[in-house]
Amino acid sequence: MMTVYAVNPHTLKSQVDAALGDLIKSSAVALGELTVVVDAANYFQAAKILRDDPACCFEQMVDLCGVDYSTYKNQAWSGLRFCVVLHLLSVSLNQRVRLKAFVPDDLAPVMPSICSLWSSANWFEREAFDLFGIVFEGHDDLRRILTDYGFIGHPFRKDFPMLGNVEMRYDAEQKRVVYQPVTIEPREITPRIIREENYGGSAS
Repeated sequence: MMTVYAVNPHTLKSQVDAALGDLIKSSAVALGELTVVVDAANYFQAAKILRDDPACCFEQMVDLCGVDYSTYKNQAWSGLRFCVVLHLLSVSLNQRVRLKAFVPDDLAPVMPSICSLWSSANWFEREAFDLFGIVFEGHDDLRRILTDYGFIGHPFRKDFPMLGNVEMRYDAEQKRVVYQPVTIEPREITPRIIREENYGGSAS
C-alpha cells in the first residue's frame, strides 16, 4: 500500500535538523511540508549543506522567490520585511524542503547569490531583484527581467502604487516610446452577475 508521502515529513525534519544543526533558526512541519528558517548570514551555507549532505541530496532548486511581509495577513508586522524563499527537490530521495531567510536590511536588502549552487537560480534571482528590489551579491548579471529597463520601483512591494509611477505610450511625432505621468484614475469595479432566464437548462 502506498503512503501519502514518499518520505515522512517528520523523518525528513529530523534528517534536515541534524544536517543543519545550529544554523537552524526554526524548523516546522505544516500541511505535510517542512519549512526551515535560517538567518541571512547562514543562508548560503545552509543551502549548500542541503544540496550536498547525503541525507538531504536536494539536487534541484525548483523555485526561488521574494516575499514582502510588511502587511502580512493585513496586520502590522514586527519582524524584518523581506524574505527569500527557496523550494528544493531531491530527485534521488524523492523529498522536498522549503528554506527561508529574512533579509537583514529593509532599506537596502542584500542576500548572497546561490547561482554557484544551482544554475537555475539565475533567472529567479533576477525576478526577485526586479519585483522586490532584493540585490543578490555575486550574481553575474543582475538586471531586470520582467519590467522595462526604465521602470521605476519594484511592483511586488506592498507599498508600490496600484497604478504605478509612470505610464508609457508611443509618440507618433517623436517616433518612439515616451514616459509620462499616470493618467488613469483609480476606480473600483464591482462585478455583475447576469443570469439569463433558464440559464443552464430549463427548470424542472
